[in-house]
Amino acid sequence: MPRNMSFMLTTQQMYDKTKTHTIRDGWWFLKPGEIITAVEKCQGLKKGEKIVRICQIRIMSTRTSKLMFVTPELCVKEGFPKLTPDDFEDMFIRHNRAVNFYTPLNFIEFEYI
Repeated sequence: MPRNMSFMLTTQQMYDKTKTHTIRDGWWFLKPGEIITAVEKCQGLKKGEKIVRICQIRIMSTRTSKLMFVTPELCVKEGFPKLTPDDFEDMFIRHNRAVNFYTPLNFIEFEYI
């Protein structure tokens, strides 16, 4: 059974299928070809809440990079076409407190199945 990956901040982009890239502080074990179930949220579920599955995705590639290398094209792939790289970086750091511009991160490209 595929692992669940949360897309809590980009749920709508996943439903709209406008997101084809995700940056994670982790998930280093992923390999191209691996199938993942995209879900709305997997941690912090309240009593009685259940995991809501969005779709399945196939990992196309992974690479280590840093937020300081985010481009306008990557913002589009991340589902934020109106954000500049600086705005995207600020938003990412705000939601991932242990991360800064120089933290090695996992840049994951995927396709919808």
